[in-house]
Amino acid sequence: MIACPALSAAPSRTEAAVRVVFLVLTTLDEEYKHAHAVYQACERKLSIAPDLIVGHSGFGSTLFLRELFQCPIINYFEYYYHTSNSDLDFRPEFQPTTLDYLHTRARNAMILLDLDNCDAGYCPTRWQHSLFPPEFLPKLEVIFDGVDTRLWYRRKRRKRRIAGQRVGRQTRVVTYVSWGLEAMRGFDIFMKVARRIDEVYPDILFVVVVADQTYYGGHERYIQHATFKEHVLNQDEYDLRRFCFTGQIPASNW
Repeated sequence: MIACPALSAAPSRTEAAVRVVFLVLTTLDEEYKHAHAVYQACERKLSIAPDLIVGHSGFGSTLFLRELFQCPIINYFEYYYHTSNSDLDFRPEFQPTTLDYLHTRARNAMILLDLDNCDAGYCPTRWQHSLFPPEFLPKLEVIFDGVDTRLWYRRKRRKRRIAGQRVGRQTRVVTYVSWGLEAMRGFDIFMKVARRIDEVYPDILFVVVVADQTYYGGHERYIQHATFKEHVLNQDEYDLRRFCFTGQIPASNW
């Protein structure tokens, strides 16, 4: 465990530098532990050597397996971090700090190790592929995640029920589906647009399918409420009778 050094309210340049080093070491330490745990689990549990290893990059999950098995390693590369024109700075109202910029640089360390270590890799979209360093692009293919059409397909028209309530055939339904309620996923922007739509259409229902949690971004530093949902709802007046917040829906209910 790496202990965080205490900082004063107005840290000096030296203290700020120490904080950067701490963030970098903490990130690498967690990823190293993850990679080592995968190595130990495979060493203890796998009685048959694999013919192929496929893993998610960024956590170091396949990094040490090169020393355990003699087979090709393929990594799934989801994202390569940048300090501009990226998830870090695309919301001007939630500006990152200097430490955020420096930490973002360090977050690519394990990804670069995976890029060097793997035999090949793939990205889900061309845009994500374009984020990686040019020297590694020949190693990476674009393979779309796809859509499971056994689950996601148009059903025959039937009575609509949402969260146990009947929804009339004439009611317009607007959905927002995400993993978390956060600025990174534009929940606040959706609510502003929903309010404008509500002013035009009298018979409408907004269905928000998402957990009331934050997974990405650092917007919690800029709000005064316990959750981002509370923050957004307190920024404007909303007729909450037009909104249905379902929370996350288990796959068994799909």
